[in-house]
Amino acid sequence: MKKILFIVGSLRAGSFNRQLAREAEQMIGARAIVNYLDYSDVPPINQDIEFPEPEAVARLRTDVKEADALWVFTPEYNFSYPGHVKNLFDWLSRPLVAGDYETPTVINGKKVALSGAGGKMATAKCREKLTELLTFIKADVMELQTGIALNLEAWTEGRMILSDEQKAALKVQVEAFLKFE
Repeated sequence: MKKILFIVGSLRAGSFNRQLAREAEQMIGARAIVNYLDYSDVPPINQDIEFPEPEAVARLRTDVKEADALWVFTPEYNFSYPGHVKNLFDWLSRPLVAGDYETPTVINGKKVALSGAGGKMATAKCREKLTELLTFIKADVMELQTGIALNLEAWTEGRMILSDEQKAALKVQVEAFLKFE
C-alpha cells in the first residue's frame, strides 16, 4: 500500500491547510497510508551544524525516505511559500554525507503533489514558486494542483468550508495522485 507523507506548510494547529489536508486524507480513505510530517523542531539550515545532522533533521530525512510520495498543503506568504517550508526543503536537498554531491538526496525523484488554501489567488504564486524549487532539487512534481480561495466565513470563523466545486477539484487531484507513478 502506498505511503503518503503530508506536509502542512502552516504550523498553526487549526490552519486552513491542515483542514484541507484532513479533507484529502478522508478522500484517500483506506487506499493509502497517510502520515503527517512534524518538522516544527527542525533548526534553520546551517552548515556549521550539518554534520553530524541534528536529530530532528535525521528524523525528517527518515520520514521522507520511507514515504512513497509527499503531498504539500501550504498557504501563500507574500506571493511565495513560508520560510519554514523553504527551510524544510533546503535540509532535504543537502547531501547525506559531507562532501558527497553524487549520491542522490532523500528528495531526489520523490513524487510530490501540491495544494494550498489561501486568499483570492488560491495560493497560485506559492505553488508556482514551490514547483520551481522542488523541480530544481530533483523532486517529481505532479502537474495537477489544487488551489482553494477561502471564502469570507473561513477568515471570520476560522474554519474552511469547501464548495462542491472545490471538493470536486480536490477529489480529482486525490485520484490522480494515487495513480501518479
